[in-house]
Amino acid sequence: MQPQFFQTLADPMRLRIVEQLRQGEHAVNDLAGRVDIHQSGVSRHLRILQEAGFVQVRPDGQRRLYSLRPEPFRQLDAWLAAYRRVWNARLDRLDAALARKHATPAKRKRTT
Repeated sequence: MQPQFFQTLADPMRLRIVEQLRQGEHAVNDLAGRVDIHQSGVSRHLRILQEAGFVQVRPDGQRRLYSLRPEPFRQLDAWLAAYRRVWNARLDRLDAALARKHATPAKRKRTT
């Protein structure tokens, strides 16, 4: 997992652009209208996203269409999977402890 992945996605505007690209390909001007910043700002963020490997671009006549690349998101998901396993195990232990705690008072009430 590359640290730049998190630095790249930490910017709120880049994250908004990524969210828009989840819906499919978009040209810079389309994105500028959707995220409400100037075209030059969108272009700068797209360049950063492209350099980090999050987006790809393809020419379409005079336009350049941007779309998400799946590879970095797969890497992020694989990295997070280890943490999911840790938290799932902890939550399972918490669930079991709560179940034991709730079962214990019921037994005490029956014996008194």
